[in-house]
Amino acid sequence: MISIAIPGYGNYEIKNLVLDYNGTIAEDGRLISGIGVLLHELSELVEIYVITADTFGTVENELREFPIRIHKISSDNEQADKLELLKAIGPESTVSIGNGNNDAMMLRESAIGICVLGSEGCSKKAMDSSDILIKDVRHALELLMKTNRLKATLRY
Repeated sequence: MISIAIPGYGNYEIKNLVLDYNGTIAEDGRLISGIGVLLHELSELVEIYVITADTFGTVENELREFPIRIHKISSDNEQADKLELLKAIGPESTVSIGNGNNDAMMLRESAIGICVLGSEGCSKKAMDSSDILIKDVRHALELLMKTNRLKATLRY
């Protein structure tokens, strides 16, 4: 668990991390370099869920060695499916990271929603639904290990 007290923003006991796959921790179906080490480190602190429609059919192979839960969804109603997972695990104790329109509801309803502006860019809807916009997913993951960075960004 990660305890974060953010002055003027709130106190959080983060138990879960939900990650969008393509466009967030993967590019063109392949895990972004350097993400694996961070996933291993974070898995000792929180339960990690990767949620994806698996457009490229690579998620299971790419993440086979990591202690995470893969949650595959249909491409018919991705926003609702992502929100459903979040509600099942507890939005009040979850940080979510994503970049697309289909991540917006998940980002908005999470304790802390982080939008990544990576090589795919990010949708305005995802950006507007987030607490933080960050340029690199590695930096987003590091916020959870170096929580003073998170405090500096969100405090009032």
